Amino acid sequence: MKVTSIEYIKAAAKWQDGPTDGLPEVAVIGRSNVGKSSLINLLTGRKMAHVAKAPGKTQLIQYFLINRAFYLVDLPGYGYAKVGKKTKKAWGPMVDAYMTKRKTLAAVGLLIDIRRSDSPLDLQMREWLAYHQIRTFCIVTKADKIAMGKRKMHVDAIKLAYDIDTLTVCSVLKKTGKTEIWKNIAAVLRET
Repeated sequence: MKVTSIEYIKAAAKWQDGPTDGLPEVAVIGRSNVGKSSLINLLTGRKMAHVAKAPGKTQLIQYFLINRAFYLVDLPGYGYAKVGKKTKKAWGPMVDAYMTKRKTLAAVGLLIDIRRSDSPLDLQMREWLAYHQIRTFCIVTKADKIAMGKRKMHVDAIKLAYDIDTLTVCSVLKKTGKTEIWKNIAAVLRET
């Protein structure tokens, strides 16, 4: 998919405060610091989403309008984050409500760090998405952190742990996986 236009639309604390134009939404979710904002920047080819080294920078639901046709949505991460307990506690209900009540949500890209094949939080999120029958495609991030010769072993461990056949391996640093992710998004949009 070719990105011809991208606009940052808004940040919302509640699912009801998102755009009301009825366009489909593809959200990205994963642990804090897994690379959600970096992935959005890779996909769009621009530094639209703010990236920080400290986990927990994304604290609201961020909407990016792509080609005036659909939204890429950056969700707050789960797990460890350098934020106050009150802020972190509010994220769960906010993200839960967004994913279960947002009628325009077409799919979720679940990001998994290649080095954490057995993360209980990621496994729990995968089960939660399946339980709620939310269309999900898995993206393994930070592939550059593992030597090429050992990468397959890590990918196979993730496939086994998460009971998935296909996933996209991505490295923002090496700019790999972008084409495959856009293919996943295009397939979702064709079916909406």
